Amino acid sequence: MSDNKVSLRSRIFFSMIVLTIFSLLLILFASYLQYNTQSEDYNLRRLIRKETQVRTHLSYLLGRDSAFHSIRDRRAYYQREFTSIAAIHKVEFALFDLEGAPLFYSYVESTEEQDHYRLPEELRKQLFDQPELRLSDQNSEERGKFQSSYSALIDDDGLPYVILYFPYFEDVSFSSTELNTFLTRVYQISLLMMIITFSFAFLLSGFITRPIESLRAKIEKTGLLQGNERIVLDYASKEIDSLANSYNRMLDALEDSAEKLAKNEREQAWQEMAKQVAHEIKNPLTPMRLTVQSFQQRFDPTDENSLEKLNDFSTSIIQQIDIMSKVASAFSDFATLPQPKIAEEDIAEITRRATEIFDPSIFEINFPDSPVLWPIDRTQWIRVMTNLIQNALQAIPKDREPKIQLSLTQTEDWLELQIKDNGAGIAKDDIPKVFEPKFTTKTTGMGLGLAIVKNIIDSLNGSIDFRSTPEEGTLFYIHLYKLKQHESLSFITRETR
Repeated sequence: MSDNKVSLRSRIFFSMIVLTIFSLLLILFASYLQYNTQSEDYNLRRLIRKETQVRTHLSYLLGRDSAFHSIRDRRAYYQREFTSIAAIHKVEFALFDLEGAPLFYSYVESTEEQDHYRLPEELRKQLFDQPELRLSDQNSEERGKFQSSYSALIDDDGLPYVILYFPYFEDVSFSSTELNTFLTRVYQISLLMMIITFSFAFLLSGFITRPIESLRAKIEKTGLLQGNERIVLDYASKEIDSLANSYNRMLDALEDSAEKLAKNEREQAWQEMAKQVAHEIKNPLTPMRLTVQSFQQRFDPTDENSLEKLNDFSTSIIQQIDIMSKVASAFSDFATLPQPKIAEEDIAEITRRATEIFDPSIFEINFPDSPVLWPIDRTQWIRVMTNLIQNALQAIPKDREPKIQLSLTQTEDWLELQIKDNGAGIAKDDIPKVFEPKFTTKTTGMGLGLAIVKNIIDSLNGSIDFRSTPEEGTLFYIHLYKLKQHESLSFITRETR
């Protein structure tokens, strides 16, 4: 589930990249709008300036000749003059009379062709409704985007006498060149900023998340029953440092809890052990007391059979004492196993020897023909085999012919021994308790056999488990693993449960 989540470092890295790209795009967009606005202002001012120059020149020319209202009569003459004005100011313009009829076109050479153009009445009405007697318009045609204006020229008496049409094609060469130059520089700067941002984001994300990663690694190694290292972070932020301090306080609390738990477990284990020992020792004490009391009441020194009765009494007492001695020995063996004496032994041969004290007809042994050498304690291994075989035999019903199968498999690094019986199997409710001390399904015994077996297997760097089928039998299998060179010493001195 955690593999599908994006790491904090990746989130920081990509967030910085996205923020940088967004900022650069915003700068580009704002620059584009700014240049467009500046371009429009520049062309509008240029239009007004050019228009003013033409208006002034026309007013001067017509005022000089007192020809405000006689342009049409001297049209041929003023055709040349007006053309000169267009050439001088490098613009195009047209003149119409107050009725909308054309008087002059700088961009149409033929007079006959000029007469086909006429200002719409609606436009003239709209023009004369303006306080300043001027209209401006934004136009677009094949030649490109341009602005135009219509304005009425005023004579010396303040009366309009002609309408000036002034088309102005926007000069975009300068603004476009400047804009392209600016955008090229922005692209170069943006590329450099992206490279710097990528590097900075990578380093910064690593710097921010490194303390968190250290904290995660420490927490991952935290365990209740193992030594935990406290976290000391250099150059950590306030939040991360607070988190590390909380973790260290948690470790202190965890160690206190572990000590209390271990102490409680030891006390509980000893209490349980004491109860079990007391129970097992108390069992033979009761018949011993009854035997002594009965002997006191019936013993007669003058009886000719008194010696025989004394011997019977002594034998009974000794048997009960032997039972208590076995109980004490069993608990002693469970509490602490003897120091193992590890040596390379033929484990197949030792296992065969362990079966010789039983009826050989009940065994089916599948072992390799060649020696199976393995580092074990010979005495403890015989004890393991004896316990497992005895348990197998006790699990077989009396009306069933006992059959126990032994098989051995070895590789370079591990060994497996299987012990299979044809008994009644283990009840489902009893399976989790099989290796627990005191657990037994028999009317005799103390339930320590399999617990001792598990302790021995653990001390040999192995494991033991089983599979059981009701009424078909149980298969116990032991796995032993080769120790590494540096583990040998600790293995030999390992404490057992």
